[in-house]
Amino acid sequence: WIIGKSFDTHGPMGPWIVTADEITDPHNLNLKTWVDNELRQSSNTRYMIFNIYQMIAYLSQAMTLEPGDVIATGTPSGVGVKMKPRGYMKAGQVVTIEIENIGRLSNHVINEPDGFVVA
Repeated sequence: WIIGKSFDTHGPMGPWIVTADEITDPHNLNLKTWVDNELRQSSNTRYMIFNIYQMIAYLSQAMTLEPGDVIATGTPSGVGVKMKPRGYMKAGQVVTIEIENIGRLSNHVINEPDGFVVA
């Protein structure tokens, strides 16, 4: 769940990090992603393949989870590689994500000197 989000500059988080007691039902949160102002993803956590409790149980078999740890759960449909034509991000675009009752985070896409595009 985390390897695709762990490259340098990938997977930005914050400024909103909430604790479990602040979320009424983690399995019923609307989430959306826009690239510029184009809605690319719109889904709900109820559609996750594995629920939060299953993920915690599975991960706990291989590692110790501590308070404050973040579990990256994956992404709903709508990623650029699956679009026709493919919709890869380009320098200058703005990617915005929003999760209901948590907040909204926007990042500008830039070109790195090594040629990689990062948000």
